[in-house]
Amino acid sequence: MKNILVIEDEPSVALALRDSLESEGYRVQTAPDGSEGLRLASIESQANSPDLIVLDLMMPKMNGLEVCQRLRANGIETPIIMLTARGESSDATFGLKLGADDYIPKPFDVGELLARVEAILRRSHQKSERDVVLIGDVKLDLRRLRATKNNEPLDLSPREFEILQLLIAHVGETVTREQMLHHIWGAHASLYTRTIDAHITRLRHKIEANPAKPQHIITAHRVGYRLIVDSH
Repeated sequence: MKNILVIEDEPSVALALRDSLESEGYRVQTAPDGSEGLRLASIESQANSPDLIVLDLMMPKMNGLEVCQRLRANGIETPIIMLTARGESSDATFGLKLGADDYIPKPFDVGELLARVEAILRRSHQKSERDVVLIGDVKLDLRRLRATKNNEPLDLSPREFEILQLLIAHVGETVTREQMLHHIWGAHASLYTRTIDAHITRLRHKIEANPAKPQHIITAHRVGYRLIVDSH
């Protein structure tokens, strides 16, 4: 069940949105102002974080443009549909530039709103599937540069993410040590290729169930490494 966060200060509009969305099977949270909406939108718990935000433009404490700007500045990419009053098209356009995904002027047709919610959630799901890679018990979110192992946070350095991203881009193929060295450290890197081996060893200890017998980061003898990932 998808979570929808409605940030709307008009109680009658918030109630109508909640009823309409819940009738379509969504779980709905509401916030009466921008400040509370920002707090709820920033929750990272997988069970409670919203999958989509319906955000009113004009609100007390913090307006919709500021909420959108702060979310995007904090790296939160949850899809946003802005609700705007008639005559606020310039503000709506500015909202799109700040990172909102769509906008609907008030008064709006409920059927149109529900159709847009469904379309944006579908696109978001397709995009998130491409951004998430499973390697054994490890789940990599390549867009947010976050990793978990058995649902617990896994600490990977920026360099380790770069190595994994390169291997993922060539999944199933052998990437030479020289390719890795030049791609990650630059064409004029003066590091020895054993630098790559040291990083791979650390990655295996973080990712593999048995680092001594790796099942995912495979050595191509005297050449480089190959990544094997789980199929979806």
